[in-house]
Amino acid sequence: MNLEPTKSVLLGSASHGFFTRVGGVSEGIFAELNCGYGSPEDRTIIQQNRKLIAANIGVSEDRLFSVTQTHSANVITIDDPMNFRPATEADAMVTNREGIALAVLTADCAPILFHDVSTGVVGAAHAGWRGAFGGVLEATIESMCALGAVRHQINAVVGPCISQKNYEVGQEFFEAFLDSNQRFSRFFVNAPNEKYLFDLPAFVLEQLRTQEIGQTEWTGHCTYADPKRFYSYRYSQHNNLPSYGRLLSVITK
Repeated sequence: MNLEPTKSVLLGSASHGFFTRVGGVSEGIFAELNCGYGSPEDRTIIQQNRKLIAANIGVSEDRLFSVTQTHSANVITIDDPMNFRPATEADAMVTNREGIALAVLTADCAPILFHDVSTGVVGAAHAGWRGAFGGVLEATIESMCALGAVRHQINAVVGPCISQKNYEVGQEFFEAFLDSNQRFSRFFVNAPNEKYLFDLPAFVLEQLRTQEIGQTEWTGHCTYADPKRFYSYRYSQHNNLPSYGRLLSVITK
């Protein structure tokens, strides 16, 4: 299978990839590389897809770790694979161990991969607006530093996620951000019918940059705008699809 992960030079020597939906064994609305156990697809098919990604990254299937994501600021540190519990609820992971691949699932939310280019400490975070607003990015960086990472040496890359022109939100959403910080108004533009368009990747990048880490970037891919390459929750809702797949973004030291 020919997988088509997006990579970034900012992540240096860390083996990584923001994987698209191309190259797996799923069929129908889940075609082709659905990696989310939360979708109503045969679990053995999802396992095959995750095995393909593990091989692409260069780790064994049992060293590809993901968690149950809940839009929280919870981060777990994986220092001993034997102690990892797959049902753990968290939205980010960090490690300084070789051969451990950290993976996050998305379908419009932002996947963020982190790498300390000197110490090799890596991290992966899932950030929708709740996670980014609630501190998951800050918590991931702090957890990396607890493993020996140096803040200004950490680079972070935001992967494919929904872009501003396709992310319509309501007045209550807008006011929640402004109540927190009036400066957040710059991440919104007006839309028809008293709605707004929210710039999730720009907001995530801003939150990262306030942490005074190294270099940051967004890959520039919108999940909603390219349904042939990406899964999108909003696209599935707007087109009356019964369900949707999940993308996997992975990094390993």
